[in-house]
Amino acid sequence: METPQHTSENPNDVVSDDDLSPENTNPEDQENPNTNLELPISDSQDESSDPVPDKRPQNTNSNHTETGPSVRRRRRRKRFFTELNANGRPKISGIAQEMDTEALIAISVGFPADSLTEEEIEANVVSRIGGQEQANYIVVRNHILARWRSNVSVWLTREHALETIRAEHKNLVDAAYNFLLEHGYINFGLAPAVKEAKLKSFDGVERANVVIVGAGLAGLIAARQLISMGFKVVVLEGRTRPGGRVKTRKMSGDGVVAAADLGGSILTGINGNPLGVLARQMGLPLHKVRDICPLYLPDGKAVDADVDSRIEVSFNKLLDRVCKLRHDMIEKVKSVDTPLGTALEAFRSVYKVAEDSQERMLLNWHLANLEYANASLMTNLSMAYWDQDDPYEMGGDHCFIPGGNERFVRALAEDLPIFYGRTVQSIRYGIDGVRVYAGGQEFRGDMALCTVPLGVLKKGSIEFVPELPQRKKDAIQRLGYGLLNKVAMLFPYNFWGGEIDTFGHLTEDLSMRGEFFLFYSYSSVSGGPLLVALVAGDAAAKFEMISPVESVKRVLNILQGIFHPKGIVVPDPVQAVCTRWGKDCFTYGSYSYVAIGSSGDDYDILAESVGDGRVFFAGEATNKQYPATMHGAFLSGMREAANILRVARRRSLALTDKVNNDTEESDSLNRLFENPDLTFGSFSALFDPNPNDHGSYALIRVKLEGDKLDLNHLSLYGLITRKQTIQLSKMNGDGNRMNLLHRNFGVKLVGRKGLSNIGESLISRVKAAKLNLTY
Repeated sequence: METPQHTSENPNDVVSDDDLSPENTNPEDQENPNTNLELPISDSQDESSDPVPDKRPQNTNSNHTETGPSVRRRRRRKRFFTELNANGRPKISGIAQEMDTEALIAISVGFPADSLTEEEIEANVVSRIGGQEQANYIVVRNHILARWRSNVSVWLTREHALETIRAEHKNLVDAAYNFLLEHGYINFGLAPAVKEAKLKSFDGVERANVVIVGAGLAGLIAARQLISMGFKVVVLEGRTRPGGRVKTRKMSGDGVVAAADLGGSILTGINGNPLGVLARQMGLPLHKVRDICPLYLPDGKAVDADVDSRIEVSFNKLLDRVCKLRHDMIEKVKSVDTPLGTALEAFRSVYKVAEDSQERMLLNWHLANLEYANASLMTNLSMAYWDQDDPYEMGGDHCFIPGGNERFVRALAEDLPIFYGRTVQSIRYGIDGVRVYAGGQEFRGDMALCTVPLGVLKKGSIEFVPELPQRKKDAIQRLGYGLLNKVAMLFPYNFWGGEIDTFGHLTEDLSMRGEFFLFYSYSSVSGGPLLVALVAGDAAAKFEMISPVESVKRVLNILQGIFHPKGIVVPDPVQAVCTRWGKDCFTYGSYSYVAIGSSGDDYDILAESVGDGRVFFAGEATNKQYPATMHGAFLSGMREAANILRVARRRSLALTDKVNNDTEESDSLNRLFENPDLTFGSFSALFDPNPNDHGSYALIRVKLEGDKLDLNHLSLYGLITRKQTIQLSKMNGDGNRMNLLHRNFGVKLVGRKGLSNIGESLISRVKAAKLNLTY
């Protein structure tokens, strides 16, 4: 397969069509005084993305006297009609009051309150499911987890874990500690003490070679975990940078600078979030995204608060009715699915919701917000399972990271053996291991971990030999993979105010409801006056067909419509960037969603390894609990590192058993030859127990000795008749005997494992006779 060629680091660049040099601009565009065509406006993402200091410029606009319309708090979570306590998080029961905090911490990272996870059951952490041992184990596990979470800058040793737990529970401490360590619940991340400890195998064992495809969050954390487990790792990345869909772009001009997250940008729920742990370890302050989002009509006027409130309530009621409908449908007709958008429109029509124009625009804004959460059109979403991940959603605030999320990426990639510019074309796997072909090179390993986005798997960009199982190929096709784009704009100063982090814009065009419908202010965390406009739904695909200049003009027109009536001048941006994630050949989109006919089970199928534990899969689209999130990708890498360790141990045990069995068999045969029936020179023979039958078989052994041989000797075996054995014994010299054996009898000597079934049967009869056992 031919590797796509790009002239810059990131394939989001459209360098020929969207070149904004003066000779390539449209003269008509120059008539618009609000757009300076000399400004660096592009869809390029290939410039430096070094972290930018967190500083906020003073607002130099003297006309800024208003803070915007009256505002209301609105949820931006994917879940719109169920609350955290109502959607399945187990309540704590039967645990002593003083352990409530530790139990809550365990629940926040995904553990059930009073039962074991599937992974714990598979790891045999207790001898019997249920009962007092399991209850004690859960208390011990929660205590160890909470103890490390209280100070994530240290490496929690087994001895430290034992200090506060009674000695009688040492076995439970060992089981819980090993599980939490190997599955990445403790002692992970970027604290100096943790990084130093992870430079060597935590148990001193050197293990197999693993080839990791992709240097996104999943691949990076998996590599770090595997190295700490004693594996030898190489990471292959098609881009010339790490991070994948996490990309921070440094923007600058006219004395202002900012760091813009063009891909993954928000930590969606901080409670239990492993990226929150990284932020603590790196000393990064988290900025809570304030849950205040004023909305504006197409003419720039603020949406009436009463109308806004009424439509938001109606929207959530529509979703609630759909939820009840699908429950009935799933119960009665399990195989039926329908588009979420179709069901919502049917209920809207029946209950006459949002019938006037302003109400309809408001409803469409909420639908656009839902399309943003799922990276797809409402008509593509499964009514039955679109929100199947809600019960697992991370609690707590949504947060920005100062300087951008690439600060995580750079720290995770540090000192890892990453080969950039290696676009993988083929992954071949079999009983002897894996071979990965990238950039004209072959990389061999015992196992491979594929972390490429679902969009790449859908495109078939990577050849798998043998082909992936049909079950996995079907899941790849069923799951949806959507698109979200952004326009990041750096302005000379903050003209929109610092009181809010988001504001929204309504449109009359139903098909374009997702175009610049939501604005994020990054002034508090990016280091400069940065504003990002989102493009979701159907508009996200159309956006990639429009030039960056035209897109920025449209955004500025919206901003001018909102702020000019207030007497606030909207300046031209000093730099703007438009993303093109759909055209990126390393992703072909943004993140996954549950399409019609799919379900959460397809995430699990994508996560399944193939080739009897030769090729593993990670990434947000393999995480049923946390899909479409950065922490979902991160956790999937942790999960697969643990799975690879489990398979490697299983293989090691199987090999040890085989060696032991071979050794036992050889020792048993050697004991039989301690008392042979006939010995001559280097030859000895064991006769078939059937007496005086010259046609019966004999097993002969030739013992070769020499200084260059392992153990100074080598035993070879052959099967001949008793008559031939007696004939051999009458020959003088081992040389003559060997000639007779090969030339006259046509016998080739073999090692112990090379004996035929007849030879094995003879050994069994001899053994039974010598041990006085009945055959």
